[in-house]
Amino acid sequence: MASHLEIERKYEAGSGFALPDLRDMPGLSGVAEPKTHTLIARYYDTEDLRLAAYGITLRRRTGGDDAGWHLKLPVGKGARQEIHAPLGAGAETVPAELAELVAAYTRGRKLAPVAQLVTRRTERALLGADGMVVAELADDSVTAQRLGRRANGSGWRTWREIEVELVDGSPGVVKAVGKRLCGSGARKSRVAAKLDVVLADEVSHVERPDATRTAGEVMTAYLARQAELLLAYDPLVRLADHDDDSVHKMRVAVRRIRSILRTHRGLLDRKRVTPLDTELRWLSDALGEVRDLEVLRARYKQQLTDPLDTPQEPGWLAEMALNEQAARDRLRKTLLTPRYFTLLDVLDAFIANPWVIERAHRKAGQEIPQVVARSWRKMARAHDEAERLPAGPDRNVALHKTRKAAKRARYTAEAATPVLGKAAGKLARGAARVQGLLGAYHDGVVAKQHITEIAARPDISQYEAFLLGELADVQRCEGTRVLDDLPAVWKTANRRKVLRAL
Repeated sequence: MASHLEIERKYEAGSGFALPDLRDMPGLSGVAEPKTHTLIARYYDTEDLRLAAYGITLRRRTGGDDAGWHLKLPVGKGARQEIHAPLGAGAETVPAELAELVAAYTRGRKLAPVAQLVTRRTERALLGADGMVVAELADDSVTAQRLGRRANGSGWRTWREIEVELVDGSPGVVKAVGKRLCGSGARKSRVAAKLDVVLADEVSHVERPDATRTAGEVMTAYLARQAELLLAYDPLVRLADHDDDSVHKMRVAVRRIRSILRTHRGLLDRKRVTPLDTELRWLSDALGEVRDLEVLRARYKQQLTDPLDTPQEPGWLAEMALNEQAARDRLRKTLLTPRYFTLLDVLDAFIANPWVIERAHRKAGQEIPQVVARSWRKMARAHDEAERLPAGPDRNVALHKTRKAAKRARYTAEAATPVLGKAAGKLARGAARVQGLLGAYHDGVVAKQHITEIAARPDISQYEAFLLGELADVQRCEGTRVLDDLPAVWKTANRRKVLRAL
């Protein structure tokens, strides 16, 4: 499979619309001769159009220069991650690798054709000052028909659409061209994809809760955003074969959800929430197996490359790479299990109808500051307890507890932003500094333990034992430096004036 980021803008135009002259635009030196193609695309989705609800399109297209299977995943306003797979030998079945990438959305439901589009496309390459193609302008005459059980004999629909897609230039070129098109009579498209025109009002687009009047609404709005991110990172985790931050970001989304469920437990029906928390921990652990190996391996590689002279990669480090790949394979299998799909269903159900008690219906300005202050006090108590302990394993455990408490205080403050505004931001940033510093210290503690285990293996050579010893010294030095910074970081983060004002 091949993948690239697609940045484009779409415009509606009538049949009599004439393309304006673009040759005099800043950043462009000319427009290439037009090329015309006939594109036939069949779009796939579940019967209840779950992909379309999330702005995802999956199609099999013939004709043009990029015939094949195309999966487009939204990654921001006006941008989509596009993944390609070959057409195959005339098969109409969705390739397994693409079906797996949207499994978190389909959750076992069958993918089938839902629409067919025939597009008469006239392409024009927009050239930069050096003659390179900076963008493509596509003038499309589209004819489309609904397919599937819900087609109900619907006829063909026709319309005209103009797309401007970035190729190898500045996004400002796409914006400027679009402005010129609108000045000539075109209109910004009201839909993100051609398929939306065909499906019209059938799609139940997923809308994030955003009400913030009550404490329960503030909590739910934040959880909904994290659940949205969890789903968005899922395909990227399935695609990744190295550390691209997708596993980390998906795991952070899960951790944020768990943290809020805990810090806001006074608003929740705990009997119903506890099983959900258990399943979220299971998912976090599955992601953590990969992430922990990513962090350790990256740490060792940096430390071996920087302060140490290593002519070759030690065998145990290469073995870690294999272990990480095996963990990724296990994670992909986990993300295809009914248990994972059930977890996503339960999370959706919770956000749609939160399991809250009467207290959650109190005004947000009355309840949320108390939740934030409570989480901050827990962090402060954990910090004070760690400070009273001498260096050693017990203090390391206490510092790790402080780190986890800081993480919860941070996420709780983030969730409170609609209520507390800038004050929440200050608290979140302070807690993040404590979390980050103690996270670095904890990584060093884990690394030292891991190094000790490797050094005890009978197959370790004298050269590798020497490297491990040097690495252990690096961890000790790093740990000392980090703890030396803790008092200053804590003093800056512990915003008592802000807390007293809540």
